[in-house]
Amino acid sequence: MPTDIAWNRGEWTNQPAAVVEHEGDLVVTAAEGSDAWRVTSYGFIHHSEHALLASFPQDSAMEVVFTADFSQQFDQAGIFVRVNAEHWIKAGVEFADGAAQLCAVVTDRFSDWSLAPVPEWNGRKVRMRVSRSGNALTIRAASGDKELQLVRVVPLAPDAVALAGPFTCAPTRPGLTVPFHSWRATAPDSQLH
Repeated sequence: MPTDIAWNRGEWTNQPAAVVEHEGDLVVTAAEGSDAWRVTSYGFIHHSEHALLASFPQDSAMEVVFTADFSQQFDQAGIFVRVNAEHWIKAGVEFADGAAQLCAVVTDRFSDWSLAPVPEWNGRKVRMRVSRSGNALTIRAASGDKELQLVRVVPLAPDAVALAGPFTCAPTRPGLTVPFHSWRATAPDSQLH
């Protein structure tokens, strides 16, 4: 049974430009230039993302629902899982090359980036779920009321201490504002497929 996580239960990795609670939503405005990336291809390290994190224990799942209304290169939001500065994952929707993309960045000292175009998701509510079970994280996503689809399976040691929650970044512009509609803890997915 899903349990709501109160917005005030999390701690920000980096304070956003603005945060307002409005009718149950958390409306977050990202700082210009905010991002999360380590080294690969670009050569830089960015850890200025706005991630609101709470404990993410073994044998649990976390879900975030937000509206992905993006228009500028690399506008992004979704769910963030952090072990430490060199080991983290962000998964969500990112505006890249003129379209909304379903993305995951997995960082184990170096970042990698997988993406698939989902232009029909732009302007719609998106649900991201990360399940933690065994030695893996299973990332799923859906738009609107559609069924969750598998995005990625990522290794994570069962004894790793992790935090997770909603995130947003605006690498290329000021003024990106993202409404987060819910943040929930629930049981992990019982099957991969």
